[in-house]
Amino acid sequence: MRTGDWRPFFFCLALIWTSNFTVGQICAQSYSKDNDDFREDNESPALDSNVHISSTSPNFSWDSVSLDEIIRQGTQRSSLLRHQAQLSTEPQQNLVEFHDRIYFMLKHACQDCHGPEGAEGNFRIDELNPDLVAGSDLPWWLEVYASLSKGEMPPPDDNKLPEEDRGRIIDWLTQEIQTASALHAEDSKGTELRRMTRYEFNFALQDLLGLPFDFAKDLQPDSASPGGFENDAQLLHMTEIQMATIRESARNALRRAIVTGPAPSRLYWAASMDEASQTSWSKQDEQLEKMRNAAASDPEQVEKELANQLAKFRTRHGKTYYKHQQNGRTAVVDWSYPEAKYAWEPTTEQPQVPSDFSVAAILPPKQRLIIELGDRIPEEGTLRVRVRACRSPETVFTPSLQLEFGWQASNDSHASVRISQHDLLIDAEPGNPKFYQWDIALGEIYPRNLVRNVSQMGDLPSPSEYIKFVNSAASVDQTRDVQIDYVEVTAPVFEVWPPQSHRQIFIPSEHTSQETVYAKEILADFMPKAWRRPVSNLELEQKVRLFKEVRPDCQDFSDAIIEVLSAVLCSPKFLYWMPSRTLVADDFTPDELLASRLAAFLWCSIPDDELNRLAQSETLSKPDVLQHQVSRMLEDEKSHRFSEQFVSQWLGLKTLEYLKVDQQSYPSFEPALAEAMRHEPIATFHEMLVNNQSLLEFLHADFAMVNERLAKHYGIEGVIGNHMRRVAIPAEIDRGGLLTQAGILALNSDGRDSHPIKRGIWVLERLLDDPPPPPPPTVPRIDLADPEIAKLSLKQRLANHRDQAACRSCHQKIDPWGIVLEHYDAIGGWRNSANGHDVDATAVLFNNQELSGADSLKRYLLLERQDQFIRTFVGKLTTYAVGRSLSFADRVQLEEIASKVRSQGDGLATTVWAIVESPLFQQH
Repeated sequence: MRTGDWRPFFFCLALIWTSNFTVGQICAQSYSKDNDDFREDNESPALDSNVHISSTSPNFSWDSVSLDEIIRQGTQRSSLLRHQAQLSTEPQQNLVEFHDRIYFMLKHACQDCHGPEGAEGNFRIDELNPDLVAGSDLPWWLEVYASLSKGEMPPPDDNKLPEEDRGRIIDWLTQEIQTASALHAEDSKGTELRRMTRYEFNFALQDLLGLPFDFAKDLQPDSASPGGFENDAQLLHMTEIQMATIRESARNALRRAIVTGPAPSRLYWAASMDEASQTSWSKQDEQLEKMRNAAASDPEQVEKELANQLAKFRTRHGKTYYKHQQNGRTAVVDWSYPEAKYAWEPTTEQPQVPSDFSVAAILPPKQRLIIELGDRIPEEGTLRVRVRACRSPETVFTPSLQLEFGWQASNDSHASVRISQHDLLIDAEPGNPKFYQWDIALGEIYPRNLVRNVSQMGDLPSPSEYIKFVNSAASVDQTRDVQIDYVEVTAPVFEVWPPQSHRQIFIPSEHTSQETVYAKEILADFMPKAWRRPVSNLELEQKVRLFKEVRPDCQDFSDAIIEVLSAVLCSPKFLYWMPSRTLVADDFTPDELLASRLAAFLWCSIPDDELNRLAQSETLSKPDVLQHQVSRMLEDEKSHRFSEQFVSQWLGLKTLEYLKVDQQSYPSFEPALAEAMRHEPIATFHEMLVNNQSLLEFLHADFAMVNERLAKHYGIEGVIGNHMRRVAIPAEIDRGGLLTQAGILALNSDGRDSHPIKRGIWVLERLLDDPPPPPPPTVPRIDLADPEIAKLSLKQRLANHRDQAACRSCHQKIDPWGIVLEHYDAIGGWRNSANGHDVDATAVLFNNQELSGADSLKRYLLLERQDQFIRTFVGKLTTYAVGRSLSFADRVQLEEIASKVRSQGDGLATTVWAIVESPLFQQH
């Protein structure tokens, strides 16, 4: 074996035993080349094939074998399936097998480089202690296991190890490592006391108070673990500053939930295009009158010029324009600020919608219509926006409307923000408009309140605020025009008063006039929900005493309740997820702890009433009840939180928020595309979760989750509208799975060009959990100032870089995984050439495996690396589920979960259930 091919150990063996292992070390990747039927009669049938695929055979072509056949044979080689029967047996070492066979196989294959004559990498195979339980060489055996199972060792050009022997060694090591992990299970740290993350705090308050607001925007972001997860207990510390910010955030949340006094009066703004267009028609009439007067002496010429001008008045415009339905005249909509004179005046009476309209505003794609509202919009409550709209007669495809909110303090200073989470499809037929509605939380329009009532000048609005309708169709043509004839705005809107959020706190009672008694009733109702368990009389009385202490200093009863409830929300009993192995968990029953863990895992929040009821009756942990609850929770809208948080952290999607794309190189890149690119992996995950699709579809799938803008980027036709939906990928489009999603490719670029090294590292870290070691500090950069290097293709530059001794070993492992993705540019678009060179997406892996393009990479992973990916995914999802980094002692349970997932068809929802029912989740 060669120097540098073994992963270096920069820490002593004693430190290894006390440190966290990566999931890759815990679940060292393995696959077997054996083709025997390894399933029992009562298991799923073995997947036979008449032809054994050998991707390293001479003249082998990936295109010569169907994907179905590759997946079938890749599954057939699964060591997780072959070894699953052994997992349920008592852990038992087999040192006899080592001394009788394994030692001699390793000696024959490895001793030339790692024996008495040459201990390359300071490693000798003949001196390893085969006792993985009591011996001190477990870390080295994990490296042997990983290197053999991935084909890294022995080197392909010096391979003395027959495949049959490799399989026997892997099988023996698999069993021995599982045995060692099982016997060290007591060393597992278990789940630690863990603070809520920023997003968990926010969602918990949303569910507790029944309000969809961002209550955590003032909290500092949480750090991420090396694996990318923000809910790792080791990182979630609490400082005095954080506690003070949390306390104030809790107070603000309660202030927004609680109201005082009578219901505020509603204001109504009504804007008809008939009225809005009057100035435009007057200007046109004035222009026509001037033409008549100028040529009054020549009636024939007057008629000719008037006809020409009227024809111009009936043309379609590229900008938003008014159109008179009867005479066909048009006029460009003009909006400017001067003294906010275009602001519509509100009324306190609900306006009557006219029965008929003569004029409509026509919004071509990407164009907008502004309705100015002055400065009388309240700070809190719901802003209801209703627009009467339809498709224009020329419109063939269904367009979409987006809503923005803006403010303008002068002719030169203005800003706007998007306030509609989802665009509305305008599906009403031409001539038959209907109302479309948005309800917007005024307090969530940010940073609106920072500029209100600043530098008021006389009686002018400061600033004047407006709403903006934007035709968000992806294609710029007249087949997507939107027609609007009436807009109505109402604020603040409350369906009931006091609102439901207030009623959830101030519960009905006969003792509302007795403040202390009523405060106790409020606390008795609120505290168990917040603390996720029944509260004791002592805990309740402590908070009642606090109420009595603060009441004299508070303006009214509501203020005192806010102060006491904010203390409830700042208690560790709300802010911390309790582990099952500490004294602080003694107040919880096992089922109550399970309910909290489930809610944190699948909803990023606290349990709902049904989970709490089942937990308190101690029936939640019954397998049939638990499975039903997991299914219910995954079907709930709140499971979208799980999809977004896990996928964003697993795949590192937050990097996209900071990616600066070079607009000169990619002028078509726009916020709408960036948003769709970021959402695609999340939508894909949720689609697979709902349908329990195979985890292998993360590597390749025949569908994509796209909207019109992203479909256009991919070259997929027939997708209309801005909502994400599942579409079949045409055979000629090179997409499918995570590897070819634009967002994944873009986050691993530099915004100007692709970045094979970043992409290669991402594949190794996120999909295979086999991260390369960090580069040495002396590693030289690629010198683009050198004209000889600058004229090389990217692949040639990387090859030149690899020729340097300090770079060779790492880049041989990293670069091929990224080079095969070179047909995708910095924003994930397809290309055949780059920087004047034809794209060369061919690469050779460390084991001499030849690849060409993304499709061959997918096929290779599906044939040779299925188990490695399944183990990686199970490890990542389990890490997220338990909220801590995993250790070697957890390995055997991870192996059981992964084996169960494989035996039951690799479904994503199946994986969630396998984790939930495991001791790793329930007992740790």
